[in-house]
Amino acid sequence: MAVIEDIKTFAAIGAGVIGSGWVARALANGLDVVAWDPGAGAEKQLRDNVANAWPALERVGLKPGASPERLRFVSTVEACVAEADFIQESAPEREDLKLSLHAQVSHAAKPDAIIASSTSGLLPTDFYASALRPERCVVGHPFNPVYLLPLVEVLGGERTAPETVESAMAIYRGLGMRPLRVRKEVPGFIADRLLEALWREALHLVNEGVATTGEIDDAIRFGAGIRWSFMGTFLTYTLAGGEAGMRHFMQQFGPALELPWTKLVAPKLTDELIDRVVAGTAEQVGPRSIKALERYRDECITNVLAAVSEAKTKHGLRFDE
Repeated sequence: MAVIEDIKTFAAIGAGVIGSGWVARALANGLDVVAWDPGAGAEKQLRDNVANAWPALERVGLKPGASPERLRFVSTVEACVAEADFIQESAPEREDLKLSLHAQVSHAAKPDAIIASSTSGLLPTDFYASALRPERCVVGHPFNPVYLLPLVEVLGGERTAPETVESAMAIYRGLGMRPLRVRKEVPGFIADRLLEALWREALHLVNEGVATTGEIDDAIRFGAGIRWSFMGTFLTYTLAGGEAGMRHFMQQFGPALELPWTKLVAPKLTDELIDRVVAGTAEQVGPRSIKALERYRDECITNVLAAVSEAKTKHGLRFDE
């Protein structure tokens, strides 16, 4: 089984928000990184994104040898993956694009390289169908900002070797992440299916004039979001059941599931709804730039991670518990 010590060169296919996050995390862990993206101005944008992330990475701690100078940007897919030990693809969410891209990547990569995709919901059996060595291919779905949030969902396709999944999880752990094994190929995996349900309900509330985008965000960040950051949903509800725990909670609040409180079908994205969402979020952003908001977000995340880690240590819990 491969571990992070076996990885010397990390290849990043795609240098958008997610790809940039992978590059920043790999650099912070002292790896050499080779990146490729066909977009105009992609290299400059990538280096700007890494520079914007670096102060937060310095706060959480850099591995020996970590440096943005270890990033090399190349002009072809083949040059990007030729010497890579681990390849992370973060191309747009189009199955046809990933299908052709991974045929190209897998033919150019070393036979023992692990190839991972950042897809947030496409199924690996489908888009790795033309890959040369599908047994070496997995999904590694991260969350933004990739360089700070530890969660990465890992799953293989029908032809993925079990040891490849285990190796990928070990490598992600070595990058300071919390890999979550997805047991079955289901669209959207685990986390995005939960987030999608919340997003749909939020859009209904905006569409019906119940609340603004800012008020909905306040409902999360001053309430459930604080608890979710260290306890999740099921454990939170277990405590809500008092000493009797989850069984009492289910008995007490279970009947509410029969009430028409929520709407899982998304509202129609009319121009009016889109305008409301855009106007609401523009008011929330105000005069601040996106880069400034990213730095604010990163400082909050590093502070929350540090506080949770300190509390876990005090109570004898591990980071991944």
